[in-house]
Amino acid sequence: MEIEFCAIGGYSEIGMNMCAVKVGNEVVIFDMGFYLPEVIRLQDEEIVKTNLSRNDLINLRVIPDDRVINEWKPLVKAIVLGHCHLDHIGGVSYMADEYNCPIYGSPFTIEVLKSILKDEGIKPKNKLKIISGNDSIKLTKSLTLEFLPIPHSTPMANIVILHTPLGAVVYGNDFKFDNSPIMGPKTNYKRLRELGEGGVILLVCDALYAHEEMKTPSELIAKEMLKDVMLSTENKDNLIIVTTFASHIARIKSAIEFGTKLNRKIIIMGRSMDRYITAAENIGLVNFRKDAFITKYADQVKKKLHEIQKNPSKYLIICTGHQGEPGSILQRLATKDLPYEFSPRDQVIFSCKVIPAPINIANRVALEAKLKQRGVRLFKEIHTSGHLAREDHHDLINLLKPKHIIPAQGDVTKLTPLADLAEEIGYVRNKTVHVLKDGEKIKIE
Repeated sequence: MEIEFCAIGGYSEIGMNMCAVKVGNEVVIFDMGFYLPEVIRLQDEEIVKTNLSRNDLINLRVIPDDRVINEWKPLVKAIVLGHCHLDHIGGVSYMADEYNCPIYGSPFTIEVLKSILKDEGIKPKNKLKIISGNDSIKLTKSLTLEFLPIPHSTPMANIVILHTPLGAVVYGNDFKFDNSPIMGPKTNYKRLRELGEGGVILLVCDALYAHEEMKTPSELIAKEMLKDVMLSTENKDNLIIVTTFASHIARIKSAIEFGTKLNRKIIIMGRSMDRYITAAENIGLVNFRKDAFITKYADQVKKKLHEIQKNPSKYLIICTGHQGEPGSILQRLATKDLPYEFSPRDQVIFSCKVIPAPINIANRVALEAKLKQRGVRLFKEIHTSGHLAREDHHDLINLLKPKHIIPAQGDVTKLTPLADLAEEIGYVRNKTVHVLKDGEKIKIE
């Protein structure tokens, strides 16, 4: 028996995450995302994804090219989703039906996936199965799947562990170490150490911020930053807008908390905001509707904005658009496509970081320029990352002591810093730490 690994997507770009692990004659797929910059481009050019074939989407680099594992497809026992971000689950709608196996995820991830599939009119043939945090299920006689809850910028993210006869394969693509999370459990260092003592043959880990020589700050720090801006700046006569990731339920929770302290009426705007909040409410994670009014349809948004225009200082808007995405609420406000006239004292708080892809950077620059033309006060990077930085990676490697490491989530410039760190610790390039590209396979000795 041997282990083979195939880097399908997310090893030559940021996003489009997908990989496969073959153990003997059994295969498990981890993640099935799409490439957000290409999705944005299609939206810009008004190309409808549903009019394109699966191969069209692959050739346009919207979804991963899984033809590289065609011979493995009959052997796939599970598609496992680590968390609900679209660069990890967005490809399911277009790809999963070629695999005769269940899809596994946390309660929140599966709830979000159900919402996406419903909106796109897709009835999956794959069974959707929930694995709760700290639970394990036996996939086959020789493979067991374990979900280890881990902090990230969305609820119920997990490090996924595939227990095999040759050791544990640890898939940690997007998470952080956080001892003071706003929602969810703290990092379980005890279990990570136990896994290391039990034998980890392979660690697959996102390297997005492995070049940052620091420890990623806690979400509690982001909450304090947001509190400082919202409660300690001169804003009694103006509108406040907070824009953040729609899936960042903890950050939205903090914004609602401070909006309530300011005695503001809280209006949440945007379809994606509604999707993630509804998913969180459906599983009993939050109840934002008791404190906020959520609008998802254009007529609702316009009606609320007419109300807000009459007395902006009474309102807090939490909305989509932090990346300057075309069609998002903030972008449409900035371009006067929605009925609200900014005043020079209005505040826009970007509780986020710009995703480091050229189209995101360009869209965000254009958005900021339009807002500045309107005299809006901008507060940027009120945020802490949901990803490990270099010193977190150092601790992770020491805890797990994996025999092999494969950096994920980026092109060679993003993957190399994690490989360099591993070499400093004692790993050997191309023998025990491997920088791969999309489509490449490797045998794990």
